[in-house]
Amino acid sequence: MSVRTTTAYVEDVSPGSGALPPRAWYAACDSPSLSLNGRWRFRLSDTADAEDDSFAAQDFDTGGWAEISVPGHWVLQGHGSPVYTNHLYPFPVDPPRVPTENPTGDHVRVFALPAGWPADGGAVLRFDGVESCARVWLNGTDLGEFKGSRLPHEFAVGHLLEPGHNVLAVRVHQWSAGSYLEDQDQWWLPGIFRDVTLLHRPPGGVGDFFVHASYDHTTGEGMLRVDADVAGRVTVPDLGVDTATGEPVTVPAEPWSAETPRLYDGVLAAGGERVALRIGFRTVELADGLIKVNGRPVLFKGVNRHEWHPEKGRALDHATMREDVLLMKRHNVNAVRTSHYPPHPAFLDLCDEYGLWVIDECDLETHGFTEQGWRDNPVDDDRWTPALLDRAARMVERDKNHPSVVVWSLGNEAGTGRGLTAMAEWIRARDGSRLLHYEGDPTCRDTDVYSRMYADHTEVERIGRRLDGGPHRRRALPFLLCEYAHAMGNGPGGLADYQWLFDTHDRLQGGFVWEWIDHGIAHPELGYAYGGDFGEELHDGNFVCDGLLFPDRRPSPGLVEYKKVIEPVAITGDGPAGAVRVTNRYDFADLSALAFTWSYEVDGEPAGSGTLTVPPLAPGESAAVELPAVPDGAPDGEAWWTVRARLAAGTSWAPADHVVAWGQLPVSGRRTPRVAATARPVPGDGTVTLGPAVFDARTGALRSVGAVSVTELRLDVWRATTDNDDGAAWQSGPRYGTLWRKLGLHRMRHRLDAVEAGADALTVRTRVAPAGREPGLRTEYRWTSDGDRLRLTVSTVPDGDWTVPLPRLGVRLRLPAADRVRWYGGGPGEAYPDTRAAALTGRWESTVDALQTPYVRPQENGARIDVRWAELGGLRIEGDPAFFLTARRWPTELLDAATHRTDLVPATGDVWVNLDHGQHGIGSQSCGPGPLPRYHLRAEPARFSFVFSAADGTSSPVS
Repeated sequence: MSVRTTTAYVEDVSPGSGALPPRAWYAACDSPSLSLNGRWRFRLSDTADAEDDSFAAQDFDTGGWAEISVPGHWVLQGHGSPVYTNHLYPFPVDPPRVPTENPTGDHVRVFALPAGWPADGGAVLRFDGVESCARVWLNGTDLGEFKGSRLPHEFAVGHLLEPGHNVLAVRVHQWSAGSYLEDQDQWWLPGIFRDVTLLHRPPGGVGDFFVHASYDHTTGEGMLRVDADVAGRVTVPDLGVDTATGEPVTVPAEPWSAETPRLYDGVLAAGGERVALRIGFRTVELADGLIKVNGRPVLFKGVNRHEWHPEKGRALDHATMREDVLLMKRHNVNAVRTSHYPPHPAFLDLCDEYGLWVIDECDLETHGFTEQGWRDNPVDDDRWTPALLDRAARMVERDKNHPSVVVWSLGNEAGTGRGLTAMAEWIRARDGSRLLHYEGDPTCRDTDVYSRMYADHTEVERIGRRLDGGPHRRRALPFLLCEYAHAMGNGPGGLADYQWLFDTHDRLQGGFVWEWIDHGIAHPELGYAYGGDFGEELHDGNFVCDGLLFPDRRPSPGLVEYKKVIEPVAITGDGPAGAVRVTNRYDFADLSALAFTWSYEVDGEPAGSGTLTVPPLAPGESAAVELPAVPDGAPDGEAWWTVRARLAAGTSWAPADHVVAWGQLPVSGRRTPRVAATARPVPGDGTVTLGPAVFDARTGALRSVGAVSVTELRLDVWRATTDNDDGAAWQSGPRYGTLWRKLGLHRMRHRLDAVEAGADALTVRTRVAPAGREPGLRTEYRWTSDGDRLRLTVSTVPDGDWTVPLPRLGVRLRLPAADRVRWYGGGPGEAYPDTRAAALTGRWESTVDALQTPYVRPQENGARIDVRWAELGGLRIEGDPAFFLTARRWPTELLDAATHRTDLVPATGDVWVNLDHGQHGIGSQSCGPGPLPRYHLRAEPARFSFVFSAADGTSSPVS
């Protein structure tokens, strides 16, 4: 082996050299294989040419090197630092050149062939993912180099293997020409991050094969043909199939769908090798302007999924992938867009098995070129077309046998150009059984679907009504929101409003929430780190934390809301009449797998429950079902029917009794609390006593209610702005978080105008306004009591020119201590005006700590909606009308200033409580539309009341 340092390949626009043609991936066969995952020797250099190639020699001593885990990223194992950018390249844009400072990791793995490794045949060395460019040697022989980080590459190595001592050497460069094609809104994480495997290839064994398994919904028959690069036989025992490769067979079969993922086990045998097949019969077509599978239109209720683990980055194990799929199924998600690259191939096996529609996206994004008006964009430069075609081929060939993959996507945010057309033409010629997607071309020249990102509700409705204009071809295509409902921080809001549009207009075939999981990196001091926490020169902050799961895979309130919004059974009806209407919103499955239960609650307490007989409705069918009589002995009060659809038996993805859908029907309304104003204010030594309360005589400030100290009660309009309040800097519309702060709503002053002790009330008049600004709120606090209970009525009138809505409107108070919180209202989780679909009316209990939602960047969170009454810290609070409840161990000011979870450290045992008459909606303006106007909290006259009493007392009289 010559000792030299060759780096020209790093900046070569070609996909590489030496690798075998791409082929199908399969999970199992009976030929031996050897995993080379594990501990590898590792050396990091600052530049691509800092070290020569001598490390690849069989006798090179790596004893002084570090060790790292493969699969893995070296920057997450103590060598260098990760970098996050949304779309800016973290290096000068001068394609295909990359910086001299190019972290380069040399990896060495020594292995021996296991006993019994066959002496005949050959062997293939397979890399499933390396970022971003790799050069490979085995036993000192240069095998080649490759780019295409999230794509497989194989090398023929049988002639180089030795029974005992084998040395595999891999040099990985963080930056390469390929980096210009991989600008995908994620951490830049170099390394060998997917499996490395040595595969024996027996003489005449199976190389590539293509399973064609279509379904005729008119006859109920499946057509199977397995094409292979060698002659062999295909057997499917359950179907009685035993046929030669390349020969079509038509048999009665059950179809595959995401709702009914029927797979048939088969075997492809050739040359003494047996490869396991998992066959799903389904036909995908564009018909009547709609995406149809097995003759039926499909409504995608999807998510965009980057691969992520908070400690391992994109190096996911099978258990983590399975956990993702199970969480999706349990939250009614039926589709995944593999943003923005093909996932680990085992993930698609899980989608086949458990049932998820997949848009398989190519490893391509050149978003950073938007900064220069797409000038020099590789997808419109013929020099790069071979690399684009290589990426398309490696995706299609690897994943072509997965029934879950129903759409190929050319990539993401890569502008337009000849290269994309070349990719589309190649894919159509290779596989005409699936549709093509690409969002970045508004003409839809190369696609079968009109796809958009973050279109607002009004525009989506116009598209649904086919009033969006555009080319004739586009107007005839179905529509997808390939990204919407940006799930960054608190949110996304408006999901139910989008879903109503999808359900109303056939052309709208659903969408994919951005995105599945927060990409927070576990950090010993910050909790979870995001962009900028590693000293990056360029970064996009916490824009990388925009998922429905927290980094540790705990569902966020956004995922709970999404589950409710997309539930496949609609439960509506007339509560007083005792009638419920059940509608099957599945596309393929009937309701025979579900069991229905009812419960009857009064003031949140159960008064009766039982089962409900619902017919096994076919998809789209609806039926009226009579509820039982009101249970005997049910007390008077606010009553609700709650009907739940549960799994009648356990499935592969959830146990029996798992709740798939639910609905609540009101029977009788709430009776509001009443406090007769019979007590008189009594002056004291600097105080005024009114019933159980003591006030400061000079300021009218509340000091205590009974034995409970209650201080700092005053009007509050500020919330720690959410990511969606603050919006994105590139958006043209109003970003209310910024406008609120500009107006000074975070630093309101409270001017005392009057304290008046009357015959039956204590009245405090104030004006609440920000320094330096004219607008304010004239506010009156009127206190009355019946001797045991204390009623506060707050009246506010806007003063001046209010041009923005309010963040919140209510009162804030401080308690000296509180731990347990009980309430009757919406729960169990947080909810806001446009994120309230999942709020179930009932009685709930929590700790103050558990009320908090741990967003990676702290912000407004934890409000419980429609609260009738709450008890905490020895105090009972009833609302007229119902209110939003928030309780925290820190004030809003600290929450607003925090940048990471670990900044939130209680200084005392105090608890700050917000009782809000209203909250502004959430929206998804971190990368989408703000809240719809109907969810704005307008500055207008308002009047609301609270009744305070001892928590261990009896309920207030009601009227």
